[in-house]
This record gives sequence, C-alpha cells and structure tokens, in this order.
Amino acid sequence: MNERDDIIQAVYQVILDRKNNPTENSYTASLMHKGIDKILKKVGEEATEVVIAAKGGKRDEIVYETSDLVFHLLVLLGYCDIPPEEIFAELRRRFGMSGIEEKNSRPA
Repeated sequence: MNERDDIIQAVYQVILDRKNNPTENSYTASLMHKGIDKILKKVGEEATEVVIAAKGGKRDEIVYETSDLVFHLLVLLGYCDIPPEEIFAELRRRFGMSGIEEKNSRPA
C-alpha cells in the first residue's frame, strides 16, 4: 500500500466500521441503513455536482465535489463488500492499455 492508498483505505475502514457498528449520529450508518437506492442516489447527485463544478472551472469546488463523490463511491463499495484494492487491481490491469483494447478484452 502506498501513501495515496492510505487515506482511501482509512476512510473505507471507517465506512465498514459504521456499517458494522452503526450509531444514530453517523451519516454513513444512516446511508447504509437506507440501503442501496439511497446510496446510488447520493453517488448520482455527487457525480452531477462534480460536472457542475468542472463546468464552472473553480478548482476548489472541483476538489471539494470530487472528494464527496469518492467518499460516496467508497460507501457504495463498503455496502457491496468490495475492498478498494479490487478497484486498484482493475486499474493496474488496464494501465498501459488503450481504451478500445480494454473494452474489447471484456467478456461479451
């Protein structure tokens, strides 16, 4: 694990803790309790906010909204019991491959 992975892994571990040990005042636990549809709605909302921020061109807003999106993606992964390492492994597999080549390598 490298330094960039550390914060992702740390946040993911907190998300899993909130999933497994929910408390009333935990935003993450409330998302987990509300289920997949609520989590997916938040991912969609945050993705839209990233698009709007990028269109506006304000660097700080892009960083802030992208952080929100990454967080909610990690909540989704935690809900589905998919560790971030699986995403990293897939990105490593694709690295150096053209997008067209990668798409063609997927099972039909």
